[in-house]
Amino acid sequence: MTAPSARGDRPTALCVMNPEAAPLVLPTEPRRRLAGMVRLLPDLAGAQVHADFPDVLAEAEILVSGWGCPRLTAEVLERAPRLRAVMHAAGTVKPLVSEAVWERGIVISSAADANAGPVVAYTTALITLAARRTLTMAGRYRAGWPEQALRSGGDGLTVGIIGASRIGRGVITQLLGSEAGYQILLSDPYVTAGQARSLGTERVELDELCRRSAVVSVHAPLLPETAGLLDAKLLALLPDGAALINTARGGIVDTDALTRECVAGRLEAYLDVTDPEPVPPGHPLVSLPNVLLTPHIAGAQGTEVRRLGEYAVAEVGRWLAGDPLQGRIRPEELARLA
Repeated sequence: MTAPSARGDRPTALCVMNPEAAPLVLPTEPRRRLAGMVRLLPDLAGAQVHADFPDVLAEAEILVSGWGCPRLTAEVLERAPRLRAVMHAAGTVKPLVSEAVWERGIVISSAADANAGPVVAYTTALITLAARRTLTMAGRYRAGWPEQALRSGGDGLTVGIIGASRIGRGVITQLLGSEAGYQILLSDPYVTAGQARSLGTERVELDELCRRSAVVSVHAPLLPETAGLLDAKLLALLPDGAALINTARGGIVDTDALTRECVAGRLEAYLDVTDPEPVPPGHPLVSLPNVLLTPHIAGAQGTEVRRLGEYAVAEVGRWLAGDPLQGRIRPEELARLA
């Protein structure tokens, strides 16, 4: 669906996200720019987000959504006859979008590109730590000055990337630009051998990637076919002392199988996501010295969150001008996205 035609009045827009996130995602300057393009409805207070969302949305042509925005179900959309575009100031739109959205022809944009940069930087930092067996060496340090790590500095280290997503590709670019001389393997069923070479990687099947990689980093979406993808059999193929990094989705890794490998001390794990999330109190992964657990912080944090709002506001401007959206999501793409 195209943008509104020029008619003298500005389209109405509504911002809906967690009240705690709203001032970070849309601080004064991006909100001022947005208000200069649209007639901006007042934000919903915390208790109103779910209770009053359908009624307030009835006035809106544009929704600027974010973390905590209710799902756009058929029932909600029945009460939002004017809604034409959703600019999501966050990453995945899967919790937000229902089939009714596509049936209505509502335009969807995601700020996933703006969120990808921090995840790429965070993951690259974890790979640097894993290349030095940082968790293992830190544990040995507590018992006295350790002997040199089996791999130091990562020079020539083989890194396996699972999934050539925007983040996976960003990580590949960062690794190739480093001075460590990483050898990079890529496993992705949608990437050909030629495409992998153009990315500077070698395409291999997943079992070969696990056998050959000292560090494996997960960047696939969580789909029915990827749930539990890294199971006991594949984890057992990883070399002794290898490291698994997951900044994608916890459900891609068999938690029980990974826990057994880490309890045995055979693998290191750097996990920003888990299944379940969070893991229960007292779970072995919480206290193991060769496991680093972080609470889903790889994406935009602190002042970085503003990038998401700025991206969404820019998308509103492009849509109003009739220009192509940079983050547009189409129905046929949704299933393969994170």
